[in-house]
Amino acid sequence: MAAVDRADWPRAWLHGRLGYAPREQALFRAALTHRSAPGPNNERLEFLGDAVLNLVVARHLFEAFPGATEGDLSRLRARVVSAEPLAQVAASLGLGEALKLGTGELKTGGFRRESILADALEALFGALFLDGGLEAAEALISRLLGPRIAALPAPEALKDPKTRLQEYLQSRSLALPVYSVDGAEGEPHAQTFTVRCRVHDLELEACGRGSSRRRAEQEAAERILTLIESGSAPHPS
Repeated sequence: MAAVDRADWPRAWLHGRLGYAPREQALFRAALTHRSAPGPNNERLEFLGDAVLNLVVARHLFEAFPGATEGDLSRLRARVVSAEPLAQVAASLGLGEALKLGTGELKTGGFRRESILADALEALFGALFLDGGLEAAEALISRLLGPRIAALPAPEALKDPKTRLQEYLQSRSLALPVYSVDGAEGEPHAQTFTVRCRVHDLELEACGRGSSRRRAEQEAAERILTLIESGSAPHPS
């Protein structure tokens, strides 16, 4: 981990990485301090920043996807604000190098841990909201996450196979699929399930395998959808 000059921390980091001059340095000191370190930490700011982040991203999605349902918007938002993408953004900013961590977290590489990076980024948004208002927070969130929002797929592509199959059948007033477990192999802690999906109205069935019943059901539903898309399904009367 690169050394951070604590004499002017976090002002120098904020100016160098974000182009922002804080009014209240104490807010950002807390935002960049993990709970494992002494002094005010970023847990409360993370709570606030999470709300600010969700508001800003929700507004962007609401405007970018005018035809999306509430469920679609929720799935799209999860693609942007979940721990993995937030940690990736934090890492690209070198946020881990600026964090103040306790000895234990330093020894175990906490400055690279996904949850710590994501939480710190949310805390940073919270501090920015308190220091510069919603406009300042929205400007940074839009700059950092705007490209990810622009690259999101169509809402329907985010739905899992079981949901897509169910919606396809319901839109045509057809009976819902029936799932049944054909078998389970392996030790109790490492089983592989085989599930059969039957769509009686289309005279289709397919099997799926997975490490859980749900995963096997999803694979079976995906195979049914593939049959439908390939034209193997009878045209419903």
